[in-house]
Amino acid sequence: MTDTEILRRLAETIAARKQAGAADSSYVASLFAKGQDAVLKKVAEEAAETLLASKDGDKLQIVRETADLWFHSLVLLAWHGLGPDDVLAELRRREGISGIDEKAARK
Repeated sequence: MTDTEILRRLAETIAARKQAGAADSSYVASLFAKGQDAVLKKVAEEAAETLLASKDGDKLQIVRETADLWFHSLVLLAWHGLGPDDVLAELRRREGISGIDEKAARK
């Protein structure tokens, strides 16, 4: 199984839990039931925990917190009807473009 397949499978599971709707049926369903602010709060929390793990230099904790951040980012994408393929397409579009040039083109 490729890395992108893992992301897609996880995104499919998140989408299914979003559709399930029963807040007591899964963690993801409970996040969706609480609304967008709860999803945003989790993304911010996981981003902060990733930064703190980086400051501590604990590589295993950095990986674990990044996994949590990626997971909650997938939940955020699902909230908006998006998925990992949308982000991967944007990364492909940016490949080979200078970061300075890409950022300037957004204005």
